[in-house]
Amino acid sequence: MKMMKKIAVLMGGTSNERNVSLDSGKNVTEALSSLGKYDVIPIDIKENNLDALPEDVDAVYIALHGGWGENGGVQNALNAKKIPYTGPGAQTSRIAMDKIKTKMVLELKNVPTPPWGLSSAGDEKPPLPVPLVVKPPSDGSSFGISKVSDLADWPKALENAFAAMENASLGVSEKVALVEEFIPGREFTVAVVDGEPWPVVEIVAQNGWYGFDEKYVSNETRYPFLEDDELSKKLKQTAVDAYNALECRGVTRVDLRVSPLGRIYVLELNTSPGLTSHSLVPKAGMKTGLTFAEVCDKILSCAATD
Repeated sequence: MKMMKKIAVLMGGTSNERNVSLDSGKNVTEALSSLGKYDVIPIDIKENNLDALPEDVDAVYIALHGGWGENGGVQNALNAKKIPYTGPGAQTSRIAMDKIKTKMVLELKNVPTPPWGLSSAGDEKPPLPVPLVVKPPSDGSSFGISKVSDLADWPKALENAFAAMENASLGVSEKVALVEEFIPGREFTVAVVDGEPWPVVEIVAQNGWYGFDEKYVSNETRYPFLEDDELSKKLKQTAVDAYNALECRGVTRVDLRVSPLGRIYVLELNTSPGLTSHSLVPKAGMKTGLTFAEVCDKILSCAATD
């Protein structure tokens, strides 16, 4: 691959995660510019196309989250132009963005994931006993996700999931909600970059629930690093197993829970993780000794096409 000099940072997009993406993109633009070796062009994507992308860029940093920016759409468009980009390729992005397909692949490759089922709009009863979690199948940043501890909360949770689907460009062929067994215990995330796991971050949220407010609004959520012990090694290996199962490349964040009995479950994979002040990939990268700018540079160095 030729030397990368002119870098476009794609941000914004048309999904529910537009504002989060704008924050990520601004941070990436400032970080890469600070290194002094790139000409960085921030591009606010407002439609699902690359009309705003200059023809002479050497690589693209995808700071888009959700929808066309993460479901293989922009990846396919960049492949057609033969422009290297950050994160996994189109097929992996499409699978990882669809939580149902992700579940199927994880189970096929014997990577542990919580028991799950599907529900259509208006279903009176869930397919699993409570407590459970209801999720739109192809959205991120916890939009439309609810924890159901009492059956009385089921209708509202299902309604929230379908409302999120209506407001997003999800690219799913069938509108169903993913219903997942809630795993009590501890929550963790592992960033895997170019096949190597970074330090394990524990997510300690109030009341044990890590929703949108806990991610982006609350200052009460804590993110301690797990010491390099046996659990840390198992979490890293499970994260790498999930990364390999979906044939990821570049950066991917793997979210996991550990039950009170010590069993590890993969919740999902994020192939275009955030780079905001609350985001966990840069926290993990900086734990290894990198600066924020060096984290972005490391991710950019893995840019490729399918």
